[in-house]
Amino acid sequence: MNKLIVIPARGGSKGIKNKNIYPLLGKPLLYYTLDVVESAGLADTDTVVSTDSAKICELASVYNWVNVLRRPEEIASDTSSMESVLIHAINEMQKIKNVKYDNVITLQPTSPLRTKETLIRFVDEYQKNSSEFDSMISLHENRADFWHKVDGRYERLYKFAPRRRQERTPLYEENSAYYITNVNSLLKTNSILGNKTKGFIIPKEESVDVNEYVDLIIAASILESSNS
Repeated sequence: MNKLIVIPARGGSKGIKNKNIYPLLGKPLLYYTLDVVESAGLADTDTVVSTDSAKICELASVYNWVNVLRRPEEIASDTSSMESVLIHAINEMQKIKNVKYDNVITLQPTSPLRTKETLIRFVDEYQKNSSEFDSMISLHENRADFWHKVDGRYERLYKFAPRRRQERTPLYEENSAYYITNVNSLLKTNSILGNKTKGFIIPKEESVDVNEYVDLIIAASILESSNS
């Protein structure tokens, strides 16, 4: 299977300025994703960073095995769909590499706690199940007691769920750490989820997604603990 890893790294950000290259423990956030991809050494796989930013192009180009694409203005806004970015990257890379990709792997640069072991297992698991599923996403377990607002008051979403956390039936929360999609399904459905999605459970710490400054603090704390 020919695979394309797309790392969508737009220059703008509302929550954290220049979020995708914000220094986390002195290293640009983007580099954590590139380092994991490099260490995983996936076979038959090309990698591309899709960006609208000259600075991100410059930083990504430090990795000489990485392809860098400047995306068109029409898919570079904060309202542009992920699917439009993926399809652009696939089309351009197929021309550059003269290859047809079977699957596209989406790795957003805001998940700095991935491990090469999980990335390898994720791809292997999908390849074993690709005849049944045309996409796979990473999930993590969540046993929280959810509430929602009804007619101005708050009520438990699951009224009869046990009060003890350990006794609740777990829910599974989509995170943005890992996605893989069959390219033909993506083009037909215009959805990163394709038609039939398989879930892949990852450790909660790997699911940390940097959107706010508090997420940077959490990620830094976990990284420091794992390196100590």
